[in-house]
Amino acid sequence: MKNIVIITPVYNDWESFTKLIKEIDKSVSSFKNISFKLIAVNDGSQEKLPSLTLPSRLETIEILNMRINQGHAICLANGIHYALKNYDFDHLILMDADGEDRPVEIFDLINKAKELKNISVVAKRVKRSEGLIFTMFYTLHKIITLIFTGKLMNFGNFSIITKEDAKIIIKDPSIVYNYSGTLKNKVTKLGNINCTRGKRYFGPSKMPLLKLIIHSFSIIAVFKMNVFIRSALFLVLLSYLQPYFGIISPIFQILIVIFNIFIYIISTKSNRKHLDDMDIELESTKKMTH
Repeated sequence: MKNIVIITPVYNDWESFTKLIKEIDKSVSSFKNISFKLIAVNDGSQEKLPSLTLPSRLETIEILNMRINQGHAICLANGIHYALKNYDFDHLILMDADGEDRPVEIFDLINKAKELKNISVVAKRVKRSEGLIFTMFYTLHKIITLIFTGKLMNFGNFSIITKEDAKIIIKDPSIVYNYSGTLKNKVTKLGNINCTRGKRYFGPSKMPLLKLIIHSFSIIAVFKMNVFIRSALFLVLLSYLQPYFGIISPIFQILIVIFNIFIYIISTKSNRKHLDDMDIELESTKKMTH
């Protein structure tokens, strides 16, 4: 392991990004024989990029400016695509820029990746910093995902992936609407570390509840065929149980049908054109180097 590129999406929150690069610099300071570079994908921010000081352990920081705001999933996909075309690296680290993915745990990700050699490693969330209501909704999301897909999704974007796995997932159109689901779907063997979800560096989350719900559905949509098959079985089962459950059975059947419609609509965002258009989605780039 000689070269690592860190990729993070940023939307307006340059104050957090400025703190993030300082925290990353501290976290990787002990890895003397590894070169670190960082790609920040600017998701059409209205706020102007501030003057940045390049930390000593980051060889370069490159800002990729998206033409329009498209969401963090497409930003991560563009970052992976750009790194594969323009950087020489062994591993990519994917993380959010707001402090919720704690830079201190980069140390554990790298050491686990060294231990497992050519296996990508995800940061499994075992402790969260959000309030009770968010935690309840997140638990509900995991249960629904497990029921309809058969997959336990206990990680987000925070991960370190091999170059080989990056090449695999960037070919799958579903990556444009969800990175973690695509990784889980396409890479059969993943290592993991335990992590604590950090607190945002500054201010509350900029993502409203509706977008969080859509994000949850986007993870499930990656496994849409599993969802459709399992839903069909549930519909048949509920028909047989209708004499026992009464009106509850048709209510659940209607909810399952509506749920599948939402999953289908979200899944239509994945198409080959998004992957083919990645180069033209970038308006400009700006690089800082020592």
